[in-house]
Amino acid sequence: MQPTVSFWPNGARLAVSFSLMFEGGGQPISGAPGFFEEPMEKGLPDLATNGVFQYGIYEGIPRILDLMDKHQVKLSSFMIGQAVDKAPDLAREIVRRGHEAGAHGRSWQNSYLLDRESERRFIVDGMESIQRATGQTPVGWNAYFVRNSPHTLDILQSLGFVYHIDEPSADQPFIIKLKGGDFVTVPYTLHLNDIASFTFVGWNPVAYEQALRDEFDQLYEEGAHRRRMMVIGLHDRISGHANRVRVLDRFLTYARSKTDVWFARKDEIAALALEHRDITPIYERGAPTTTGLPGSAA
Repeated sequence: MQPTVSFWPNGARLAVSFSLMFEGGGQPISGAPGFFEEPMEKGLPDLATNGVFQYGIYEGIPRILDLMDKHQVKLSSFMIGQAVDKAPDLAREIVRRGHEAGAHGRSWQNSYLLDRESERRFIVDGMESIQRATGQTPVGWNAYFVRNSPHTLDILQSLGFVYHIDEPSADQPFIIKLKGGDFVTVPYTLHLNDIASFTFVGWNPVAYEQALRDEFDQLYEEGAHRRRMMVIGLHDRISGHANRVRVLDRFLTYARSKTDVWFARKDEIAALALEHRDITPIYERGAPTTTGLPGSAA
């Protein structure tokens, strides 16, 4: 059964979008959230934890890029500025292969506690690193642990950003009306985000593969009559491990067997949402301090 309304390009009934976090090298040398329960003391660098982050640069991202090439899928990579500065060739390679370079801040730390001008600088610094390395200007934003300040969206819009992903509230893109005009949310995922089991404690590849298939099947079924989008969150140092890539390989083989699925970058989804406002939800929200949701800052 095909959708009676064309929700996605070429009559697709489901959009599938991957995020790849490029973070290795942007973490604090001392005090980064560790792979081990016992933290290092006295401000000493946690060499093992930093090695875990570096795995994403040496092994994880190249392996994921090869997987995406195999299945002819393009993704959106949200890049930390300091990580890009340390591995600019890898950032360029991501873009060369046709993937989107999105912004993920200057460093791997929260920015919501900064004053407004400092937060703006934090975002701009990361943008400039990406521009220098790739020649691409980011239009999409992802915050540290998807947590923004009440001012973030207005700052992003003033800098030319088109969308953010920091709201896991829906299974389709939607538009928020900010003071400066329309801004797109391309929702994120927490339940299909690999960071939930990044230490591999409780990691069950069979269960994860089944969860991916079940999510896909349910949304694909709903896609006959509603605009549906499946999002999958990957991290360089986590999903880039050999056994996790095998799971993603099997899932992509399954998902690619359906001819009416659109595998899309998030900037493509955001552009389509703005172009087809007639079938895109549009929300007018009050200040985040009163609604608890991203919207127009006071």
